[in-house]
Amino acid sequence: MSEASEKQASGPSGGIGVVIVAAGRGARAGQADGPKQYQRIGGRAVIAHTLDIFLSHPLIGPVVVAIHADDAELLQRAVGAHAERLITVVGGSSRQASVRLGLLALRDKAPGKVLVHDAVRPFVDAGLIDRTIEAIGERQGALPALPVADTLKRESAAGMIDETVSRAGLHAAQTPQGFPFWPLLAAHEKAHHLGKTEFTDDAAIAEWAHIPVKIVPGSPDNVKLTWARDIALADQRLSSVQQRFPDIRTGNGYDVHAFEPGDHVTLCGIAIPYERKLSGHSDADVGLHALTDALLATCGAGDIGTHFPPSDPQWKGAASKIFVEHAARLVRERGGRIANADITLICEAPRVGPHRAAMTEALSAMLGIAAERISVKATTNEKLGFVGRGEGIAAIATASVVYPGEVPA
Repeated sequence: MSEASEKQASGPSGGIGVVIVAAGRGARAGQADGPKQYQRIGGRAVIAHTLDIFLSHPLIGPVVVAIHADDAELLQRAVGAHAERLITVVGGSSRQASVRLGLLALRDKAPGKVLVHDAVRPFVDAGLIDRTIEAIGERQGALPALPVADTLKRESAAGMIDETVSRAGLHAAQTPQGFPFWPLLAAHEKAHHLGKTEFTDDAAIAEWAHIPVKIVPGSPDNVKLTWARDIALADQRLSSVQQRFPDIRTGNGYDVHAFEPGDHVTLCGIAIPYERKLSGHSDADVGLHALTDALLATCGAGDIGTHFPPSDPQWKGAASKIFVEHAARLVRERGGRIANADITLICEAPRVGPHRAAMTEALSAMLGIAAERISVKATTNEKLGFVGRGEGIAAIATASVVYPGEVPA
């Protein structure tokens, strides 16, 4: 009886070991930056991301990494301080051979269960590991898998469709695949001694050795990085999560106008009956003038005077909504989305509160954004200064705009 068989007969031991298969050359992913498990995604080697998940999992014990004979230095550079926690072995000429050698390296640790995982599946998560571990029994393995969604075709020798294969009950296998340790080691040893080398994963060896394997839900994120495009997409995915700096810009505007004889003031697009009006070349709407400057500031487009000079007679008496709509259009032409607008009106009179809802509705139409993204407030100047003396009205506006792309480094 082999050593593995003797251990199997004596019952399971404790702990959960892991074998990470990382001995492949990954020719399909290209070799310009080394084997795919050492290519960088999100600023770090693929294998480093994979190992992070297992080394940080509270149930995981010893971790063996099966590498190519030429890759010891690559592994050291990739994992850094993690190297002290790893058992490293030189793998074989096939995945099956590498797993066997990894299992042999775990014998002295005598784990009760073992997980076998591809180094180039860096998006495995703790939940998937938990499901796999939970499904492992004393004589039962566990395989994370996803139901096949695509229609399957069998190709003839002539390169034509021979038949459509029913996908009922078919699953795409993932890793980590989990097993009771000693039965899996015994199955690998038996296959090795019989010269059977055709198994492409450990579930296939388990099937051959009559070890039942339970399917557990896999994860669509748990992809195997096979092609150069897979590496590029993985890098893009991690980089967007880790290093994204959205281009959110904030602009401020301030305006003030004095009173003169009249019968109403226009504030935020709403005419409010009052004993005086505001003096200005246009309708002197301080709220909209401040908002126009705030919007223009988010894209470096100057100020209201740049676009609507008071010396130009065409703007005499103009409704200030024209200015706001122009600024909003410039923002949209540059790809911007107005996130919110905030206006504070500073005056002793007239009262703004009764007109706030109408102002918000008018601003919503001008800016093309929801009313909930607009704030109109009013405050007095506590009888101080020209505003406190009732000589005019001031306004402060802030606009936040999200532009495409990100903030450059």
